[in-house]
Amino acid sequence: MRDRILSIIEKNSRIDLKELAIRLGAEEIDVANELAKLEQEGVICGYHTLINWEKTDIEKVTALIEVKVTPQRGQGFDRIAARIYNYPEVRDVYLISGGFDLLVTLEEKSLKEIAQFVSEKLSTLDSILSTGTHFILKKYKDHGTIIDEKTEDEREVITP
Repeated sequence: MRDRILSIIEKNSRIDLKELAIRLGAEEIDVANELAKLEQEGVICGYHTLINWEKTDIEKVTALIEVKVTPQRGQGFDRIAARIYNYPEVRDVYLISGGFDLLVTLEEKSLKEIAQFVSEKLSTLDSILSTGTHFILKKYKDHGTIIDEKTEDEREVITP
């Protein structure tokens, strides 16, 4: 039942407990208890709302920052990752493979705010060797949800 609960709520965290129980073929109380257990164990870490910011008047700039670091003896990347994720501006931190070690996601109001964070806070940390910043220009799909709405091509077809 755990796997099925997680699969369902990952796609729709707002599903009604009664509907979830029906889809699982279980009693509501059993599903509620299992959800509480998953939350207590830290399997379910939170519930989030996916917002298409382009459809609002609110300006948001998202950046993905690749970070190359010197791992700390006995602590690997954990200590520097914790220093980074404790900044309130930081949205996500991932340990990654490839040419960089960490991937940091920021969301700010402007490119300037992101540049200031990288130059004044992130790049000044002792273990940071280099960074590479990439700005998200458009989201097509986010958290498994298609964001980009297809618009019909209104151009007139001309044949020779």
